[in-house]
Amino acid sequence: MSKTLAFDVYGTLIDTDGVISALQNLIGDKAKQFSHTWREKQLEYSFRRGLMKNYENFSVCTSDALNYTCAFYEINLTKEQKNILLESYRTLPAFKDVEESLAKLKEKNYRLFAFSNGSAEAVETLLVAAGIRDYFLGVVSADDIKSFKPNPAVYHHFLQVSEACSNDSWLISSNPFDVIGAISAGMCAAWVRRSKDAIFDPWGVEPTIIVNNLGELYEKIG
Repeated sequence: MSKTLAFDVYGTLIDTDGVISALQNLIGDKAKQFSHTWREKQLEYSFRRGLMKNYENFSVCTSDALNYTCAFYEINLTKEQKNILLESYRTLPAFKDVEESLAKLKEKNYRLFAFSNGSAEAVETLLVAAGIRDYFLGVVSADDIKSFKPNPAVYHHFLQVSEACSNDSWLISSNPFDVIGAISAGMCAAWVRRSKDAIFDPWGVEPTIIVNNLGELYEKIG
């Protein structure tokens, strides 16, 4: 069977900083800092809900994180303005290297899946808006089992849904927590180091490979 590639979505395929343009229209020069804090809190809230077994889907974590970030920066946004920002999260752009890289990998007969903490509906909307949905055999969401990556059950769920073997399956992610989670669950994993300032968590668990962009996958996975 061909290798199965599970692509993380937010931050790997889709640029979460795409929300900055919408933020600039509302809050001006704090937009980049605001976007960073919002993203960090979004992830933190998903981790905490997963550990507490107090599940709400990723869109709720995103909304709660937005409310926190507004309070942190003492920015008063109206409900309508918040809805504009949350809606922008549904149509974020893909990184520039994504479409060409996916096309090459598909031509090489890899089995491509989108694999996300986001709900299947939200991910489908994102991929369609970014023009890349047709490259994937399917979307696998952590929402299916009411948990979040890096819970090992989420990776096992992916393997079951994709009908893949762990030793022939790769997670592709820019998020170190996700890479460590996949390797701990028995998968191979490629860390996409999209920024030279990115640091991999020093846990003694290393990525199978490191790439600076998705274009390098074609040569390195084999």
